[in-house]
Amino acid sequence: MSIRPVKRIIESQPAIEGAGVRLRRAFGFGETEEFDPFLLLDDFRNDRPDDYRAGFPWHPHRGIETITYVLAGTVDHGDSLGNKGSLGAGDVTAGSGILHQEMPQGDAKGRMHGFQLWANLPSRLKMTAPRYQDIKAADIPEIVDDDGTRARVICGEFWGRRGPVEGVAADPRYLDIWVPPGKRKTLPVETDRHAFAYVFDGSGTFAAASAPFGVLTEKETAAGETLVRERTGNRSLVVFDRGDEVTVQAGDEGIRFLLVSGKPIEEPVAWYGPIVMNTKAELQQAVSELRNGTFIKHG
Repeated sequence: MSIRPVKRIIESQPAIEGAGVRLRRAFGFGETEEFDPFLLLDDFRNDRPDDYRAGFPWHPHRGIETITYVLAGTVDHGDSLGNKGSLGAGDVTAGSGILHQEMPQGDAKGRMHGFQLWANLPSRLKMTAPRYQDIKAADIPEIVDDDGTRARVICGEFWGRRGPVEGVAADPRYLDIWVPPGKRKTLPVETDRHAFAYVFDGSGTFAAASAPFGVLTEKETAAGETLVRERTGNRSLVVFDRGDEVTVQAGDEGIRFLLVSGKPIEEPVAWYGPIVMNTKAELQQAVSELRNGTFIKHG
């Protein structure tokens, strides 16, 4: 068994998407080779309704599959085939290749918390028929290990359980992990997969080939905002190198993170927002179809 060393730790960066939704982007819209088959991870946790209420009005997707995981609040969504749904706390949706909208509503406290992950589709499936899967929180298995570690299995297999999100071409394993305060936990990850963790509660350190290291984060002080280096904590993206397991040491408050892995597709990527093809010519064709009203191929 070999522990995956930490390649680097990145703090997610502020971004504005949709009709003005303020969120944090862990990665995306750039070089994504080390994340292949994943293209983007957005953290849309926000406690200010004015920062998310405008939502994500009608927009196209092609060549990707999205997985949206809601922790607090609700997201009303619909698509050009007439499908409609509402995601609540703990719910997941996955879909591909369609015109759709997602309108966050927040909860009674004004919180809208969740994540959206984009998974690439291989060239042979870029034009696959669109589909949606709405998964309720109660359908996501949660496993509690002997030391109190909790794992919610959203997609893929883990600790003998399979997540309810099925048929994603990238064959991801998507887990929501919580490790209790002070505990050290080793978790398996297949060697042939790219893997990353995204910390969203508590803090801790991930074992590496060298000494564990922290991430620069903004902190409020009496003198205003300042950058400090601290243990891996909220909004930290941890990118792992090769190996077959990851090891985390939880801090005093425990640590909660997404642990995501997938087999690389290793194909060229041509971007135009949420339209992702393999070549510029395919991209230009998709944009042309969007403009002349022939983008929808199924219905």
